[in-house]
Amino acid sequence: MLQGLTGWHALVVLAVILLVFGATRLPALARSVGQSVSILKREVAEPARSTEDATADADASAASTTARP
Repeated sequence: MLQGLTGWHALVVLAVILLVFGATRLPALARSVGQSVSILKREVAEPARSTEDATADADASAASTTARP
């Protein structure tokens, strides 16, 4: 899909972004994008940890119920 793009295309896209957002707003835009990516990474990693914790809790409770006489 993007195989036909060259360096000139990237320069034109960057120029349009600069014209639309302006040079003063670009650092704030980049910062907000970076924060959004870090939040997304944290949220994606969090369900995996909670699943592992739930599995460990279930194993621990199963072991404690089977250990009773």
